[in-house]
Amino acid sequence: MITFKLNGREVEAEEGQTILQVAQKYNIHIPTLCYHKALSPAGACRLCTVELFDGRRTRLVTSCNYPVWRDMEVRTDTERVIKGRKMIVELLLARCPDVKVLQDLAKEYGIEKPRFKPETNDCILCGLCTRMCEERMGVSAISLTGRGVELKVDTPFHLQSDICRTCGACASVCPTGHIKLEDITGRKPQIIPSEFNRGMGPRKPINIPFPQATPNVPVIDPKTCVHLNTGACKVCQEFCGPGAINFDQKDEIIEIDAGAVILATGFETFDARQKPEYGYGRYPNVITSIEYERILSAGGPFKGHIQRPSDAKEPKRIAWIQCVGSRDASIGCEYCSYVCCMYATKQAMISREHDQEIEPTIFYIDMRAPGKGFERYYNRARTTGGVRYVRSMISRVLEHPQTHDLDLTYVDESGEIQTETFDMVILSVGLRPDPAFLKLAQRLGIKLNRFGFCESQPLDTISTSIPGIFTCGVIQSPKGIPGSVLQGSSAAGAATSFLAEAQGTLVREKIYPKERDITQEEPRIGVFLCDCGINIAGTIDVGKVTEYTKTLPHVVFAREYLFTCSTDSQEEMKAMIEKHRLNRVVVASCSPRTHEPLFQDTIREAGLNKYLFEMANVRDQSSWVHTFEPERATAKAKDLVRMAVARAAKLGPLYEFPFDVVQKGLVIGGGLAGLTAAFTLAEQGFETYLVEQSDQLGGNARALYYTEDGARPAEYVKELINKVKAHPLITVYTQAEVKDYAGHLGEFKSTISVNGRTEEISYGAVIVATGGTEYQPTEYLHGENEHVITQKELERRIALEPESLKEVRNLVMIQCVGCMDEEHPYCSRVCCTAAVKNSLKLKELNPGINIYVLYRDMRTFAFKELSYKKARERGVRFLRYFLRQKPEVAEIDGGLQVKVFDQNLRSEVMLEPDLLVLSAAIRPNPGSKQVADVFKLPLDQDGFFAEAHLKLRPVDFANAGIFLCGLAHMPKFTDEAIAQAKAAASRACTVLSQKQMYVGGAVAQVDSTKCAICLTCVRTCPYNVPRIDEEEGVISIDPAACQGCGNCATACPRGAIEVGHSTDDQFVAKICALY
Repeated sequence: MITFKLNGREVEAEEGQTILQVAQKYNIHIPTLCYHKALSPAGACRLCTVELFDGRRTRLVTSCNYPVWRDMEVRTDTERVIKGRKMIVELLLARCPDVKVLQDLAKEYGIEKPRFKPETNDCILCGLCTRMCEERMGVSAISLTGRGVELKVDTPFHLQSDICRTCGACASVCPTGHIKLEDITGRKPQIIPSEFNRGMGPRKPINIPFPQATPNVPVIDPKTCVHLNTGACKVCQEFCGPGAINFDQKDEIIEIDAGAVILATGFETFDARQKPEYGYGRYPNVITSIEYERILSAGGPFKGHIQRPSDAKEPKRIAWIQCVGSRDASIGCEYCSYVCCMYATKQAMISREHDQEIEPTIFYIDMRAPGKGFERYYNRARTTGGVRYVRSMISRVLEHPQTHDLDLTYVDESGEIQTETFDMVILSVGLRPDPAFLKLAQRLGIKLNRFGFCESQPLDTISTSIPGIFTCGVIQSPKGIPGSVLQGSSAAGAATSFLAEAQGTLVREKIYPKERDITQEEPRIGVFLCDCGINIAGTIDVGKVTEYTKTLPHVVFAREYLFTCSTDSQEEMKAMIEKHRLNRVVVASCSPRTHEPLFQDTIREAGLNKYLFEMANVRDQSSWVHTFEPERATAKAKDLVRMAVARAAKLGPLYEFPFDVVQKGLVIGGGLAGLTAAFTLAEQGFETYLVEQSDQLGGNARALYYTEDGARPAEYVKELINKVKAHPLITVYTQAEVKDYAGHLGEFKSTISVNGRTEEISYGAVIVATGGTEYQPTEYLHGENEHVITQKELERRIALEPESLKEVRNLVMIQCVGCMDEEHPYCSRVCCTAAVKNSLKLKELNPGINIYVLYRDMRTFAFKELSYKKARERGVRFLRYFLRQKPEVAEIDGGLQVKVFDQNLRSEVMLEPDLLVLSAAIRPNPGSKQVADVFKLPLDQDGFFAEAHLKLRPVDFANAGIFLCGLAHMPKFTDEAIAQAKAAASRACTVLSQKQMYVGGAVAQVDSTKCAICLTCVRTCPYNVPRIDEEEGVISIDPAACQGCGNCATACPRGAIEVGHSTDDQFVAKICALY
């Protein structure tokens, strides 16, 4: 190593390094124009000049190509140096007055206007382009030609080059934008389209595939990498600090021993080019819904700005065409893709949020909104959201060649042919299995259906044809986010049950050193600042922030790291904590949401309490929001670090205390979902209490005799009841209710009332499966005429009394009875399929029967669409009606008469059925209200339980340790209830599988001397944790139940509540540090 003085500071350098390289290592800024890390230094621009004292005299040298030597003295910012740089900048600005990089340098050096006659050039003759082409690309397609004032960048003989690869490397390093590829070669450069943005924007050969990629690291595209295709370049290796780029890396085959496999390979969207009548791929303003999703995204090709691909104009009239690649026998996709109707509605609504002048129109066949809250969202879009819905199938799209506007011709609901012109057309493309999955399925030997989806078992959507291989998500059947998340947990639960005998055998306990007592020590703060590659250092001058941090009170150590989250940085962090006796740690990097647990664990490994840690989020809050303002970003980063240090000085250790988890589960509800949840828990080795309000188990499934795919739910539930009753780990209570509950996650207690007696139980997790019930209609003469029944009764007769139906000649079904109206604006999900399956059964029993189904929208989604198609082929007639024109039923001469205005025929139809069947809605179990009151659980507007998050936590309540499944959540099919029950059991097992859990730490604490028992905190807490301690006469907060949200502390009028790790003095210190 060589030592010398740099700006009066003793520094170390390796032999052969230049002054500039060493200065950059120590975060000393020296301006350059002709220097590039991957190229040989030229010293052409002279801007990097510094002052060198060699022991005898002082002279100016170019730092980019001057090697360091022992005991030399270098100054980078003397008056002489600054004067020389100003002259160089002034001369260059006169040559190239419109070049931004020179304008910025002039501003930095206080040059308003050059004293020399300005020219109109934009090349500063730095030579970066020619050196890049020669040294790295190995081509020399361009070079510096001419002499003196005639010197310029040019091709040999001033002809367009035939050896140029159009790689763009020369243009990428040009600091002024002078290089134009069309001046160098006649070849047109090929843009590498971004797969993530669906080709509507470029990407580089080195890229992160998508923002939330895991692992979130760049990849090199071997098809477009210059080095992998020519052997040249390798520039990226020069810039990769960790040395992660290995061009010799080969594919590896890794063998893994596994007891179970879960397939979750996802989907791809339908290729709209297979429907050429819509013009996709020919008309630039016809795009797919997934492409439009990227346009709407702030991270998309247009930064969230809605514009037409053809001319970048803002569209005003946008049309969506539904069922492109779904419900279409001509392309072999007869199934419904489930998600298209709602994502089109969402996109239309978001478009209106972006621009109120946009007029969205959705052309559809049936509007399918069977999910939770979907019907309300659809109604809002239709009535107040400005979205127009037109029921019509579009047969083709035509373009105006001059304007690229698009004509859609359709038949409206009055039978008239209409043609409308739109600025853009969005094709709502359907879902298909990923093609790679087909090869994987062949290797695994699992069965697929004719569309390429996993062939699941009846009533068991997550099992494949091979035991131990499970499936979830769209590869099982088309579904949305909630269904995919739910099924993922279900598959995990099934795999865990399959591996129950090996549970815990691979667990290794992590041992931490004894915690250091720092209570008597003055704050000694270590600050670790992260470059995050270029995520932070590309905008923020981290070196300046580091030097500034060293001046802050209590800071005894501060250092810049390329990546603070890397393994070597973590090890150095532990070493620095020990070396400098640090007792508080600040990391200035990215988001605490993702990295705080990692750093807390690191300081625990170094013997510090994990709460002696603070993060400054300089990435999200500075570099990302001030990308083009480096000076402001650097100043803000200093503020953020200063605030973090001030708060860190006030941090103290907090302690979490272990308690033993009660490894037992409670399931409330003994229907199909409750039985499944209880059995799944027991199969994983956990004792389970099953509480059923009625006198028998099975619930609604006892009256479900068959499904559209041939399953027998009543038989299935009968077998399941026998398994549950025989299981040694399950205790069943019938005619029982849970009267109260106390405790917290992992340790609950309840009183159960059973046939007049009470029993106390303890458990660690709760699954609510209280079920639902069939609505008993009061309309359409139900209860007055014996020939008016519900679908449930019809199914019973088909299964148990088929002879009674053989003489029926005319049968009418009325859909949406008791739902999808103003009072109950939700879809009961199962009714359309029930009508179809019962119609098909009736056709088998009585081929001559006339069946009329009066419907609003047929919602036979996913593969249920095949049954709907089959029913139409068998002669079942479907007549559509509007909500404002409901069917009318009358009793005439002892018979029934149904009058309905058919929207398809546009005429009134009179029917005289022998039997009228009402598709009655599913309503919540009346007992759900009592359970909600006991456990303080929320109900939605329709009386079903409200989950923690509609899409991302579909089986969790906000109350920790309580889970949800079955009809208690929303109307659903039997296989969906079973899958959700297994998912709920899987989530419960994440609690029950732990022998111990920890409470305390960052939770609320009450100062009894200030508490006035005003009950503000009781009313404010979303988790119902604060209670009145009758013995002490103050509010008590159970640390095990507290979620640490801070609502109570904020609301308390006397400031009697503080949350650990978020105390007043910590935030006051932080605020004072800012101002």
